[in-house]
Amino acid sequence: MRLMGSAPVGRIVYTRQALPAVELVNCALIDGDIVIRTQAEGKLAVATRGAVVAFQTDSVDLDRRTGWSVTIVGQARAVIDSAEVRYLERVVPPSWAAWDSDHFIRISPSIVNGRRVSGQLTGGTNARHL
Repeated sequence: MRLMGSAPVGRIVYTRQALPAVELVNCALIDGDIVIRTQAEGKLAVATRGAVVAFQTDSVDLDRRTGWSVTIVGQARAVIDSAEVRYLERVVPPSWAAWDSDHFIRISPSIVNGRRVSGQLTGGTNARHL
């Protein structure tokens, strides 16, 4: 989770029209949960209300052939408490998207999985689960 909290962007995986959907979003780790901003009535907010989603972050150094990836699976919920919304407006970075992002989704992890990869010049990789 420490690594996940160090990444400013990640991918949320959810179901839209009975098919998997993936979106790149900026994020923050707040009190052990992943929090993202989006539009209140946008497709992401509507599709994730009360849904189980996956969220993934990573970092890769192509020159050194090293990196890490962390994935969580958990329940997504819309933040509706006005005091919590005001707090999140102060601590969660603004969305990079061009539209107004006035809605917060909080994902509480149930499953956390990750791995580090350190490359070898011989072409092999050395993967280690976190």
